[in-house]
Amino acid sequence: MSAQTDIVTPRPAASVVLLRPGPDGPEILYLRRNPSLAFHGDYWVFPGGRIDAADRAADGGDEAAAARRAAVREAHEEAGLRVPAASLAFAVHWTTPETSPIRFATWFFVAPATAGTVETDGTEILDHRWLRPADALERQQAREIKLAAPTFALTSRLAGFADVDGAMAAVAGWPEERLLGQLLEVDDGEVAVYHQDAAYPDGRLDRDGPRHRLWMVRSGWRYERAF
Repeated sequence: MSAQTDIVTPRPAASVVLLRPGPDGPEILYLRRNPSLAFHGDYWVFPGGRIDAADRAADGGDEAAAARRAAVREAHEEAGLRVPAASLAFAVHWTTPETSPIRFATWFFVAPATAGTVETDGTEILDHRWLRPADALERQQAREIKLAAPTFALTSRLAGFADVDGAMAAVAGWPEERLLGQLLEVDDGEVAVYHQDAAYPDGRLDRDGPRHRLWMVRSGWRYERAF
């Protein structure tokens, strides 16, 4: 069987980064997935999940509209919060690398959190935390929590804003991107390279030019975005 036929088709999904004001800047809601789950068990994630048939039923099956409905539904199912669809700002579309045995093609949105108490089911989602992006990155660096690649990258991009309005205004101006990383092995881990990166065509990480890559290495993850 060829390598091409071994590639798993990604399942459509949607996720929402919920922001609330905090004493030292915006905070993001992170949910801890049950360690027994096959995909990202024990990871801290944003509310999200698969786009199902009911999400596609309206609007003639429009993909973006279905993703918005799924993000709203998952915020309620996983965190007990009701988020208006109109408040969602599209952030990025991110597909799991082709080498993964479980793959998703996920629409990520950002929205201000509505009032209410976070309620998790205690089965799929075991815990939650509101963290400043910088604090989440520090905890991941200290191996206190585990963040998946898109969670880490979006957390990095949202770090440093003084308030929720500023973060939302910035996200509204982000370019629309669909990302599929190529995974390359390096001495102490892996690096995912995205299509804007000079290394994307041939994997030469030392090539001069623009950078869009995520270093997932034991010495400390980092997200480079300069293009």
